[in-house]
Amino acid sequence: MDHFCYRSGRLFAENVAVSDISAEFGTPAYIYSRAALERHWHAFDQAFSGQHHSVCYAVKANSNIAVLNVLAKLGSGFDIVSAGELARVLVAGGRADRTVFSGSGKTVVEIKYALEHNIRCFNVESIQELERINQIAAEMSLIAAISIRVNPDIDPQTHPYISTGLKENKFGIAITDAELVYAQAHSMTNLNVVGIDYHIGSQLTSISPFVDASTKILVLIDKLAENGIQLNHLDIGGGLGINYKDEMPPTPAEYATTLRKLFNGLNLEVLLEPGRAIAGNAGILVTKVEYIKRIKERHIAIVDAAMNDLLRPALYQSWQEIQPVIQDQTAQMETYDIVGPICETSDFLGKDRLLALKTCDLLAIRSSGAYGFAMSSNYNSRPRVVEVMVDNDRAYPIRARETVESLYENEQLLPA
Repeated sequence: MDHFCYRSGRLFAENVAVSDISAEFGTPAYIYSRAALERHWHAFDQAFSGQHHSVCYAVKANSNIAVLNVLAKLGSGFDIVSAGELARVLVAGGRADRTVFSGSGKTVVEIKYALEHNIRCFNVESIQELERINQIAAEMSLIAAISIRVNPDIDPQTHPYISTGLKENKFGIAITDAELVYAQAHSMTNLNVVGIDYHIGSQLTSISPFVDASTKILVLIDKLAENGIQLNHLDIGGGLGINYKDEMPPTPAEYATTLRKLFNGLNLEVLLEPGRAIAGNAGILVTKVEYIKRIKERHIAIVDAAMNDLLRPALYQSWQEIQPVIQDQTAQMETYDIVGPICETSDFLGKDRLLALKTCDLLAIRSSGAYGFAMSSNYNSRPRVVEVMVDNDRAYPIRARETVESLYENEQLLPA
C-alpha cells in the first residue's frame, strides 16, 4: 500500500493533497506519512513474531522527535550512534533500556550519559572502547552491559560508502580476533557481556549477504559457549534495502523467514535495527521549479531544493524518483536535469528525467524519509526546511523552517 498516491491527477499524502501542504507550509518541505511509518515498523515486528525479538529503529535514518514518538508508541526499541540521538529518543518518549548504543567513536561524555540513563547495552567496536567503558563504569560503581560488534568480512553488494562488513571497513572487531576480545571483555570486572552484534551495510537488496554473515556469527556463538561465554541476544543489525527505482529487495517477511530458519533452536533474543526500510518510503521532499534553462545540450530545471536539503544524489550518485505534484496530461514531455541553487556542480537531485515542466510547478522527490533531512546542512547559508507529518486528513508541522537569523545566532563578532 502506497500512502503517497494520485487522485484525479493530484498527489496525496494519505488524505491530504500535497499541493495544499505546500501552499500552507511552503517549499522545500519534507512530508512524512504516519500510517506508512507504522505499517513499515509492524512489517518487521510481525515478520519475527514467534521469535523472541526486539525491533530497534535506527535513529540515524530520521531522528525527528515526532517520528521517534510515533515508533515509541508502538513499543519500538532504538539503535543510536550518539548522545544526541539518545536525548532525542528520551524526549520523544522512548526508553533507554530498549536502546542500544552503536558507533565506533563513543566519547567519555557519551558513555557516562548513556550509563546514567541505563542504556540497554553498548555495541562495542574496539578493545580501547571496551577498556574505556569498563573504566567509566567502575568510576560510576556500575556494571555496563555490552555487546561486541563483529565484522564478519562479508561483501554486502551495495555502494562502497555504505558497506560496513568488510575487513577493510572501520567498523567492528575482525571475526578472526573476536574470541580473544570476548575473553578479554568477559574478564573485566565492570562489564556484563550480554550479546553479539553485526551490521554489514545499508541498502542491501539480496538475502545472501545476510545469510553468509549470520552463518559465520552462529559458528562464533557456539565457540563462545564452549569457552563459557553465554550470550542473551543476537543483534543482526539493519541494512535491508527499499525500492528507489527498479530494485527488488526482499520483504521483511522474506528476510525473516530465511533468517529464522538459520536461528532455529537458538535460545537468544534477536535484535534488529531497520532504519531506511521503515522511514525511507514514508517520506517525500517537495520542491518548486524556479527557472527552466533550455540549452543545446540539455534542459535544466532549477528548483528551490538543493544538495544541502537532500545529499544522497550528490554523495552516492543515488537515484530517487521525481514526480509532478499535479499531473498535466496535455503538456509536452522533455528530458531534464533537476538541479539546485548551490554553487557546486554536484548539486543535482536527478538527471535525465522525462517530465513536463513549467516555472512554479511542484515536484515530489520520493523515498526521502530516510537520510534526507537527517543529512541536511546549512551550506551556502541556507536555512533547513520545514518537516510535516500527515496523520490521515491532517498535516502537522513537526519542525519549523529555520530562519536566516537562526543561522548565526550562536556566532559573535570580535570585540571592537
